[in-house]
Amino acid sequence: MAKLVVTGAAGFIGSHLVERLLDEGHDVVGIDSFEDFYARDVKESNLAAARLTQRFELVEARIQDLARPPEASSAAAPLSGIVDGAAAVYHLAAQAGVRSSWGSSFEVYTDNNVLATQTLLEACKAAGVSRVVYASSSSVYGDVDELPMREDARCRPVSPYGVTKLAAEHLCDLYWTRFGVESVSLRFFTVYGPRQRPDMAFNRFIRALRDGDEIVVYGSGEQTRDFTFVDDIVAGVVAATAAPPGGIFNLAGGSRVSLLEAIAVLEDVMGSKARVSARGEAAGDVRDTWADLSRARESLGYEPCVGLAEGLAKEAAWLAGR
Repeated sequence: MAKLVVTGAAGFIGSHLVERLLDEGHDVVGIDSFEDFYARDVKESNLAAARLTQRFELVEARIQDLARPPEASSAAAPLSGIVDGAAAVYHLAAQAGVRSSWGSSFEVYTDNNVLATQTLLEACKAAGVSRVVYASSSSVYGDVDELPMREDARCRPVSPYGVTKLAAEHLCDLYWTRFGVESVSLRFFTVYGPRQRPDMAFNRFIRALRDGDEIVVYGSGEQTRDFTFVDDIVAGVVAATAAPPGGIFNLAGGSRVSLLEAIAVLEDVMGSKARVSARGEAAGDVRDTWADLSRARESLGYEPCVGLAEGLAKEAAWLAGR
């Protein structure tokens, strides 16, 4: 089995990917800086299962800091040593959140999303890593003129977060075309499921229904999303290990559902009626997302398997146990 590296290993999607790779028998090195975007204990619990095996190693640090030797020397940067010998590096580490990426916070996003990606690609180039799989976002599209969203559509992000994710895609392509670092970029569409971050919509909605609180919806609620269960995303990430280099692929649930329709599904799952409170539109939120999966189906053999009701039931069960 191979040595594999996962950045953002303690996060929502990263921790699921780590477990999948360990289950397949690989040795996994995780990198995570435990940024304070949400509570550390949540991330620690994400890694509980992975820590039970000796085939998992966690490096707690920022990618950028790992590339800075403690003192000036000609020795290789520690990050190059970490990725050395890896059959693939899965780059999921990022500063998340569309709405919080405005204003002075943008510096954090450029640091953790753009500079960190370039730093990792440099280390992979130096170490001769043959494959980098980059976790991008549907946020790179912005408000498109045609649906479903195709990978060859013009990208016009409407949030600073989306701008940084698109910039990192371009960096991956540059390091592939100029230096032969084989990269693949995957555009994730609204991922949900167990371990979802506490700031994300379904996590908040489930807790509100459980506790009898209001569900806060920004905008009319008629905006649509292509919701994707986390296990489907992980399957697509693993499949991308063998995808043609330089490729960009949508990974999504394959259906378009309005936010209010999704809340209705959640009401059925939980057996309670939601009290919805409407707020104004949030800066950076797109009107609609819906992925064209033709390219992912053809090149990755990707096929989403978990429907919205089933996936929401699994997330609700996970939250009930916390």
